[in-house]
Amino acid sequence: MNSKTKAHIAVLVGNFFFGCSAVAVKQLTPALMAPLAVNVLRVGTAVILFWMLFLLKPTKASIQKKHVLRFIICAAAGITINQILYVKGAALTSPIHTSLLSLATPIAITIIAFFILKEKITINKTLGLLLGIGGAALLILLKNADDKESSSLGDAFIIMNAISYAFYLVWAKPLMEVYHPLHVIRWVFLFGALMIVPIGWSGFAQINWAGFDGNSWLALGFLVIGATFLAYMFMVFGIATLGSSITGTYIYTQPIFATIASMVLRGEQLTPMKLIAATLIFAGVYLVNYKKKLSTSECLENAE
Repeated sequence: MNSKTKAHIAVLVGNFFFGCSAVAVKQLTPALMAPLAVNVLRVGTAVILFWMLFLLKPTKASIQKKHVLRFIICAAAGITINQILYVKGAALTSPIHTSLLSLATPIAITIIAFFILKEKITINKTLGLLLGIGGAALLILLKNADDKESSSLGDAFIIMNAISYAFYLVWAKPLMEVYHPLHVIRWVFLFGALMIVPIGWSGFAQINWAGFDGNSWLALGFLVIGATFLAYMFMVFGIATLGSSITGTYIYTQPIFATIASMVLRGEQLTPMKLIAATLIFAGVYLVNYKKKLSTSECLENAE
């Protein structure tokens, strides 16, 4: 098996972890722990593992002073704000809604790149924005009466999470051009942990460890090791081997994985309205990225 085939498999598995992470969140919160406690476990464990990985294969660990502020901003947008909004949103809405609305990231990148980087808005992008926003609005506003797991507040948190992550990708792009992606992620997680651990420590101290059963431990391991550390590692491998553009296209698989997992494990229904909304969102994301060359939209490493 050559390196490109391994990279394709790694990226697919990484997106499987990302897509199914919302199902794991529902298993843990709010019954066993507060959403902020999940954040502490995810980010705290990941940063320890990333630096342990560095100790096993030491390389240049420093960052330039002129980049420190950008690293801190990226950590705030890509880890602290992003993770808090994602877990809070996933706890309040359904996994299918979470995965579909997370596709707002590439749509938000297009808008941010227009205002910050002055990238042109083409007809394809305009149509894509309209389709994507329309699909998200349809998903949020026209809920089925039986869709008790989804709340407008949870949906709003997921959209804000996607926007926060889009800002991270735009701001992190210059860093990715100077440092290896794994080096960037290692430092971003470190700064993010320094912010998120104090915020979520009280919730972490109140975790109901006695209430954990086998499924709960499995969900926690899946979320902390799989959907955080391994998923980011696999995406970095994909970017280094396949490039950002090809790696980014795998974002489309996340709703598929989330839908299957949610239907099998939680009995969530895939209604015609969700299918219509999903079609609009998929079409919108495709159009805003259609025939894009090297730009911020190619930085779709996607992480929750």
